[in-house]
Amino acid sequence: MGHQRVMRLFAKWHIWLGWLVGVPVLMWTVTGLVMVLTPIEEVRGNHLRIEGTERALPRDTNISVSLPSASTQPVRSVTTQVERGETITRITYMDGTTERYRPDGKKMSPLSEVEARLIVREGIKGGDQVVSTARYEADNVPFDFRRPLDVWQVTLADETNIYVGIESGRIEAVRTEWWRTFDLMFGLHIMDLKTREDTSHPILIIFAILSILGALLGCILMFRRRKSRVKVPK
Repeated sequence: MGHQRVMRLFAKWHIWLGWLVGVPVLMWTVTGLVMVLTPIEEVRGNHLRIEGTERALPRDTNISVSLPSASTQPVRSVTTQVERGETITRITYMDGTTERYRPDGKKMSPLSEVEARLIVREGIKGGDQVVSTARYEADNVPFDFRRPLDVWQVTLADETNIYVGIESGRIEAVRTEWWRTFDLMFGLHIMDLKTREDTSHPILIIFAILSILGALLGCILMFRRRKSRVKVPK
C-alpha cells in the first residue's frame, strides 16, 4: 500500500508539473527544431558571400604607417592587403574599432555610401539589387546587428540587410530574413527576447529544473503497477 500511495503522489505531482512546464517544453522543442532546419553557415548568410581572389602586394610597395601620436589605444592587429586594386593597411584596436591607411601613411576617410554599395555589389550575391541604404552610429545600431560599430546598412530587394563597417571598409554582417527568424527562435529558446544573449537567468534555470523533475517522475511512473482488469463474463 505504501508503494502505491507514493506512486499516486508522484502521479499527482507529474500532472501539476505537466501543466506548469508543458508550454515551455513545447516551446523549446519547436524553437529547437526551427533552429536546426538550416545549417548555421546559411543562417549567417555565408552562402551569399562572394569570395574574392587574393592578390599579392606589389613588389615596390612601400608601407609607412605609424600610430597617431595622440592614440593610447592598445592594438590588436595590423594587416596590409590589396582591396579593389588599392593597397590598404588596416589597424584594429582591442576595443574592436578600426582605422585604414594608404601606403603613404595617410588615414583614409570614413566609407561613403557609394563605396558601401560598391562593396556589397562586389561581395554579395544579388548585391546589385539595393533598395535602400542608411548610416548608423555605434551607439544606435539596428537590433539585428547589435555591435557597437559605425556601419552602413544596405538593404536588398529580398529584405536582406548587409552591414558594412564605415571605418573597417568590410562587410561586418549579413542578416537575411531567415537569420531574423532564427534570432527570434533563439530568444524564445533561452527566454530572453530583450537582448537574446542571456543564456543563464533565473527564469530559464527554474523552468529547466522543473522540466527535469517532471521527466524523472514520468520515467518513475513507467514502472507503476496497475491492477488487472477483471473480465466480466457475458
